[in-house]
Amino acid sequence: MAILNEVKKNYGKLKNYINGQWVSSTSSQVYDDINPATGEVIATIPSATDGEIESAISAAQNALAVWRGVPLRDKARYLFDLRGKFEEHADRLMRILIQDHGRTIGEATGTIRRCIENIESACSALLLLTKGEYVTDLARGLDQALIWEPRGVFLIVTPNNIPMHAWSSFVPYAIASGCPVVVSPSKVDPVCMDAVFKVTEEVAGFPKGLVNLVHGGGDVNQKILSHPAVKGVGFIGSTSVGRMLFDQAGKLGKEASINGNGKNHVVIMPDCDADTVVDGLKRGCYGMAGQRCLGSDNLLFVGDAYDAVKDKLIEASGQMKLGYGLDESTQLGPLVSAKGRDKVLRFIETGISEGARVVLDGRNPDVPGGEKGFFLAPTILDEVDIDMQIAREEAFGPVVNLIRARDLDQALDWINNKDDYGHSGCIFTRSGAVARKFTQEADVGNIGINVPVPQPYAFFPLGSKNASAQGVAKSRIDSMRLFLDQKTITARWA
Repeated sequence: MAILNEVKKNYGKLKNYINGQWVSSTSSQVYDDINPATGEVIATIPSATDGEIESAISAAQNALAVWRGVPLRDKARYLFDLRGKFEEHADRLMRILIQDHGRTIGEATGTIRRCIENIESACSALLLLTKGEYVTDLARGLDQALIWEPRGVFLIVTPNNIPMHAWSSFVPYAIASGCPVVVSPSKVDPVCMDAVFKVTEEVAGFPKGLVNLVHGGGDVNQKILSHPAVKGVGFIGSTSVGRMLFDQAGKLGKEASINGNGKNHVVIMPDCDADTVVDGLKRGCYGMAGQRCLGSDNLLFVGDAYDAVKDKLIEASGQMKLGYGLDESTQLGPLVSAKGRDKVLRFIETGISEGARVVLDGRNPDVPGGEKGFFLAPTILDEVDIDMQIAREEAFGPVVNLIRARDLDQALDWINNKDDYGHSGCIFTRSGAVARKFTQEADVGNIGINVPVPQPYAFFPLGSKNASAQGVAKSRIDSMRLFLDQKTITARWA
């Protein structure tokens, strides 16, 4: 198996991107960006100053009128050029994502494809969803029209688990809607966003200030959102941080699309095909080291499904190869940060203290060359009760809870009533009637039937519900509702 080269060993001190220029920050507050597979510092990140934040917002304001005056067909062509740039630089973006976040080659390649699909979807939305409506002779001599207008400048906050995908879930749609953006990436893996902006700046048709990048995290986000010129926020991350931004947006009368945590469940019925289930669970539970929004850690076994799947799952999970994602043979990369790994280790300890039994222990794995990395191997906890803390809180790591349910009704009751989330739910069954019942009764926004990760394509919204999402619109194509406002025109000419 080949081992791919890193794009760079170290990316130095990152700069902000403001008004079409890379600007060195004057901030004395600096953070380290660490390669999670090696534990090595690969970049330093400044926290943007108030002056730099003001400059980014001012640049975005100036770009609003300029971009609005660009003909529709030209906007579509520039967006399609952006798609081409992502295709051109796909390999480089993939390798940077692996180095900065910890993905495997397959996972990182899939992420770049999802980004390209979102840009394609935004191109379609630009041509189809920005059209207005017109009615003649609504009354005698009276015509009425509805037009869509860009709301203005938006803050986009990207998380550490899906930095590039989150960018693509908002920014191309903001551009399609006519809204300039100020992007604030996670401090954990900001080299990813630096790379995305270096690709974006190659699109010659984008005016200066249409897309801006400032580093710094929480304090910076609150300062940007509080600025009078900023009309709202698109956010993917933790529910706790999302609610803070949602509350701030509400108090300021601004728009918000907030995508937060989830506690996702997989129901496994007795009529399932055990081999298909195990193959799917390896992706659904351990993909991206368990740091996937739509990943699952609660497996709800109905009846004999437990006996059919348990041993096969333990065996297959224990055989997964850990390592640096640039190695083609790696099946499971590290967690994105030491803090994230330690949180998952505490999650496991909590489960043990509550009475769960460890049947596959992935703590302290042996990863040659990755001794300083943030690795955790697949871990399976058996004899988990649905009322345990570990069954109600998101693990966000490669940890699986085995829970036995009496029947489908009990499993649905647990999904709907044991936590406040509503991100996703999956079921493995050969019965159409069972699948239909699950689809209708599971109070979650994304349903999977015989698939481990119910990932909607870009031209569908991420349909999360309850505490997993707040705001005027979901992400992806539905974010057009976040960025566009309505205006009606009533005219009498006769």
